[in-house]
Amino acid sequence: MNELIAIAEENDGLLMSKQARRAGILDSVLVRLAQRGRLERAARGVYRIAHYPQARFSQYREAILWAEASQGPEEAVLSHETALSVYGISDANPSQVHTTVPKSARLPRERPAWIAIHRHTLGPADVTLHEGLPITTAARTVADVLDSSGRINLVRQAIRDARRDRLINDSDKARLHRQVDQFTHRLDENGSLHEADTK
Repeated sequence: MNELIAIAEENDGLLMSKQARRAGILDSVLVRLAQRGRLERAARGVYRIAHYPQARFSQYREAILWAEASQGPEEAVLSHETALSVYGISDANPSQVHTTVPKSARLPRERPAWIAIHRHTLGPADVTLHEGLPITTAARTVADVLDSSGRINLVRQAIRDARRDRLINDSDKARLHRQVDQFTHRLDENGSLHEADTK
């Protein structure tokens, strides 16, 4: 248990079975510890140390570990409205944890209902660490939310908050505003601006 706790401490009490295997701990040992109540099975290939105190970002870490468990991708990151929430920019309060994985990523067929998966191959400039979490940069996040949801008011608020918190620079701000203007122009041409602006 001490070895497992040491592994799990980096992830708010969570660990992947493949991490345990790397430390020489067999899957059968994890199963026995779960049966005895020392571990809790959080998802396929992911365990939680029983009675480990929950932290603010525990569910986000669980979503990342779920995507990376088994034969999953090593590049899963938090994104979209979840990233807005982690950064604290805008009033985004998503009902699911949004993650982005490479287009070619193989994931388990059964996905927890509270995890939303987006597929896109991100470059190094699109990803950062924030609060110890792999996450799309603020600029990338805002662009993704605009493209996937069209929530113009939320995006404008996120741009304003991100610049205030110095998560983007003036150049990023100007570029993102141009993207919003182009998006609204396309909607206006299609006669659907009001619908998107009030989402």
